[in-house]
Amino acid sequence: MSRGNTGVTAQVVNAHACPVREVLDRVSGKWSVQILVAAAHGPIRFTELERSIEGISRRMLTLTLRNLERDGLVTRTVHPTVPPKVEYELTPVARELHETLLRLTDWAERNRQYIAESRAAYDTEHRPELTDG
Repeated sequence: MSRGNTGVTAQVVNAHACPVREVLDRVSGKWSVQILVAAAHGPIRFTELERSIEGISRRMLTLTLRNLERDGLVTRTVHPTVPPKVEYELTPVARELHETLLRLTDWAERNRQYIAESRAAYDTEHRPELTDG
């Protein structure tokens, strides 16, 4: 059966995938993942996040936290002290996501050698000019 006879058009596939892709893009972003990991052990203050995430600017941390809060993955609590104490904490949905990230990290660690060997074998076979030195 040809692809055209399946009744599935590119528009149908994209319409279904678009919301999923949007969520995956948000939660798999470089800074989002690092914030989720850093906040996984309980409430954490903005400055602690900033110190624990190498390379993130204050503005990017603020924007990413705001987006994670908007998505329901992080809660922001302002304590009425002077100066105000602001803490961020993962929601139950984000805790579930964190468990998934840990499984993905475990998978990557278990398979990194296999992937490195596969890349080397592929490069030797398909791009010998890069491996002839």
